Amino acid sequence: MTALVRAAALTNFSEVAQELGHDPAAALRKAGLRAALIRQPDQLIEAERVARLLEDAAHSTGCESFGLRVAARRQLSNFGIVSLLLMHQPTLRQVLLTLIEHLHLLNEQLAIQVEDVGKLVILREELLVAIEARQSIELAIGVLYRMGEALLGERWQPVGVSFTHEAPASLGFHRGFFKCRIEFDGSFNGLVCRAADLDVANPAADPVLADYARKMIEALPDDRQRAIDQEVRKAIYLMLPAGRATCKSVAQGLGMSVRTLQRELDGKSLNFKQLINEVRHELAPRYVANNRHSLGEVAAMLGYGSHSAFTRWFGIQFGCSPEAWRGGQSGVRKRKPLARP
Repeated sequence: MTALVRAAALTNFSEVAQELGHDPAAALRKAGLRAALIRQPDQLIEAERVARLLEDAAHSTGCESFGLRVAARRQLSNFGIVSLLLMHQPTLRQVLLTLIEHLHLLNEQLAIQVEDVGKLVILREELLVAIEARQSIELAIGVLYRMGEALLGERWQPVGVSFTHEAPASLGFHRGFFKCRIEFDGSFNGLVCRAADLDVANPAADPVLADYARKMIEALPDDRQRAIDQEVRKAIYLMLPAGRATCKSVAQGLGMSVRTLQRELDGKSLNFKQLINEVRHELAPRYVANNRHSLGEVAAMLGYGSHSAFTRWFGIQFGCSPEAWRGGQSGVRKRKPLARP
């Protein structure tokens, strides 16, 4: 099943493209999309087309902050009917949990996880696409950051933001957008916040309106059932870099027993080991391509306890060692500084 995203994901794309001297209509046609389509926010379009469109726009304009510039213009209302439900949750933590519950209505390729680590909370965010999607990742994390601003105002003070990709040639726009520490070449994509900030009461919350919005959402036709294999893949994407992508942990995260999860996967002629391998196969080229990660770090990010085990797996999957692959790809994958900051 082709993963879909609401056309609202491209809200403000045209405005940002025009400001940077790019023809949005031509860019959309090249991506196989119609300009009229993105003016219908609830229209569903292929998630991978959106990712390619944003990458192409960043390259064509020479602007490495393209996705973040689109996020800077976003409003909570861009989530459609889900926005009404989000605005009236009692705390930001509950907003995030509610957003996760309804992600399948917004973007089937987006995965978010709320992880408590002592007095801090890590908001992990990943996109399940097989292509390089730096702009989409920055757009998604930027929108999440804007959501916190919209709900908490000046009380929204994240500790930091992390990206697994390398830093842009110019950090000016990123520093102006994220008013916190920014880490590139990190071990995960997402935000780090204080747990106390997520549990501050939302003074605008109205339980009556929240209940009304939930009933409206429940009444929506939903003929695209949430596939268990896609939900498991999302969980693996989020848990793998932290070394927690076990069958037990994933089952718990999905609110089911290990036996139930295995039975669900058996019904699709799948198994957990197979899905782990598929996710590793998608992530490994991205991680290995980044020279700032040692191959030992890459092995750990893919859930391997030793470099040798990772090397054996990589050789089977890609026909060479990770060292050879990195060396052979360095010439074509090395980032060239773009013309515009």
